[in-house]
Amino acid sequence: MKIRKLLSAVLVAALLSGCSGKASPGQSQASSGISSSEAETVSSASTGATESETGTSTSADANASVSENPDTNAEESTETDLTGDVVPLKNLCTEYFSLGVGINGSTLENQTLNIPEYMDMCKEHFNSCTMTNLMKSGYILDQFGSQDNLKNGNEEPVLNFSSIDPTLNWCKENGMKMRGHTLVWHTQAPGWFFREGYTDDGEYVDKDTMLLRMESYIKQLVTHCQEEYPGVIYCWDVVNEAVEPSSYDPDSYFMCRTKCGEDPNPWYDTIGEDYVEMAFTYARKYVADDVKLFYNDYNTYQSPKTQGIYDLCSCLKEKGLIDGIGMQGYWSIDYPNDTTIKAAITKFAELGLEIQITELSIGVDEETDEQFEKQAQRYGDVFKLLMDMDTQSGGPANITCVTLFGLVDHYREGDTTNTRIFNKDYEPKPAYFAIKETMESR
Repeated sequence: MKIRKLLSAVLVAALLSGCSGKASPGQSQASSGISSSEAETVSSASTGATESETGTSTSADANASVSENPDTNAEESTETDLTGDVVPLKNLCTEYFSLGVGINGSTLENQTLNIPEYMDMCKEHFNSCTMTNLMKSGYILDQFGSQDNLKNGNEEPVLNFSSIDPTLNWCKENGMKMRGHTLVWHTQAPGWFFREGYTDDGEYVDKDTMLLRMESYIKQLVTHCQEEYPGVIYCWDVVNEAVEPSSYDPDSYFMCRTKCGEDPNPWYDTIGEDYVEMAFTYARKYVADDVKLFYNDYNTYQSPKTQGIYDLCSCLKEKGLIDGIGMQGYWSIDYPNDTTIKAAITKFAELGLEIQITELSIGVDEETDEQFEKQAQRYGDVFKLLMDMDTQSGGPANITCVTLFGLVDHYREGDTTNTRIFNKDYEPKPAYFAIKETMESR
């Protein structure tokens, strides 16, 4: 289909002397220790200091322009052309994948939903979004309500949806699709959820009790989203970051995480490695038929972590429990290299599952023009790599979404993240134009 459209475009271009059009939008880790998501909640992973929802990584491609002076022998410029038109990026990506953006914020007060300009630009440039923090269990579980349930003979936890309803409603009103992030994660899950009496200092509950709590949590959250905001959430990160080669159960076939730094993995401690499969089992039981289920992780390009994720997802696929793999993208200007990323994508593609880049964040060490040019080059290179790897280009991987984990740098006071493609004044950075030029060149 892509080849036919490209040929048609060439013929039209020839007839109209260079005029062309774009299709309408579709629907639908820096070093070895970078973990999950945004610039608000810092944690540590067993591979080293990590960012949990932090996104302070690095890099990208300043598309070179050819000099018009014939005496220069068409030498390439090292600077990105910032004079081009600003167009909706989602329109340029529609032949390949959806384009997603992070809805940042760690509280109802500081979330980017409260910034009209931010949300207007999200709607203009993206057709998918992810809540980077507020959909995690630590924001949704109600401790006192759960304790009251117990007093009344009800073992199930109580959920409060006030942290997610405003964004879900915005998506519903504006036709924006959402990646649900995330149902089960060892970080940002309150310790009392795993303990007797839903208390802070109780003993861990037994496996059967924890499975009951897990199922109830997943059922309540998924059902609320589907009934109140039908069609908004098109996929879920069911389990986040369960594979960890540096601290895992030696008897686990997929290197199931037992710790995060010095902290325990409470899902493993209460249920065992089965917690991953059971989370997918419950999610499959309650999600709508057209909602996809993903496993999401960081450092997916590192061996043997690539193999552990492959083994886990292969088992889940055999049982009909998974639809895709989410590869977080906390990468830097020069790490990991393209060969390493391609190898991981190729390996995962063997499973026939969808692949999504879920948290693309390429940062710089210093906010200088030179560094932002390198960041642009890296972003351009990454998008070229993903297009080349996609089945639409004849590649091996069914890449269905690429999510940039934020829109603008320094969106609020205290936000130090510089990984995004617009600056704090909502002006396009060189990275924006690198992505634009890369997509337009296809």
